[in-house]
Amino acid sequence: MVKTKQKYSGITLEAVKKNHTVNNFIEAANSYLGAVGYTEHGFRHVSLVASVAQNVLNHLGYEHPMPELAGIAGYLHDIGNVVNRQDHGQSAALISMKILKQMGADPNEIAMVISAIGNHEEEIGDPVNPVAAALILADKSDVHKARVRNPSMIAVDIHDRVNFAVERSFLKIDGNKKIITLELNVDQNISKVMEYFEIFMSRMIMCRRAAEFLKCKFELIINGKKLL
Repeated sequence: MVKTKQKYSGITLEAVKKNHTVNNFIEAANSYLGAVGYTEHGFRHVSLVASVAQNVLNHLGYEHPMPELAGIAGYLHDIGNVVNRQDHGQSAALISMKILKQMGADPNEIAMVISAIGNHEEEIGDPVNPVAAALILADKSDVHKARVRNPSMIAVDIHDRVNFAVERSFLKIDGNKKIITLELNVDQNISKVMEYFEIFMSRMIMCRRAAEFLKCKFELIINGKKLL
């Protein structure tokens, strides 16, 4: 594996988390998505994605600042929902570019982060660099009942039902064996495993491509059974 070294301006995930504009936009974006019926995309989601993305590159041995940049991309990746759900990855990349520039980030760091953000959605995204690959894996692995805003809707909304059925979601990184495993515990009284594949197969394919970019194999284990 080629480990990347570069000059680093010192912009940190913690600094981004303290940015007033960033947090206002995340809060507003989550509120707007709630108004049109989407699952939670607020501080819980972006904080988790930031942490997992950072851990992916740490466990695979990438040197500083790559894990830090992955964490920053994770925290900012959904900020574009403040504009519109449609093309929110591109909106998030442009908003993030301006914010990071104002914070004094180096252009190379900004390029790495915004390219990852602009490629995190399965419809148009690709794992174009290690930060993008880590962000994809972290974002697509966050399926959990905590993301459901209105449990009364699970009978009619398959996305809410599948999320509500997932009691545990964990992305396991084995840096020695080069295996990345998404482990899920699913209550099949709420949603059958087939429904998960019905709506999330494209996400799992994207995760496999992201893992392959990182020279790893991707596996999916649901209720203790290996399915991918």
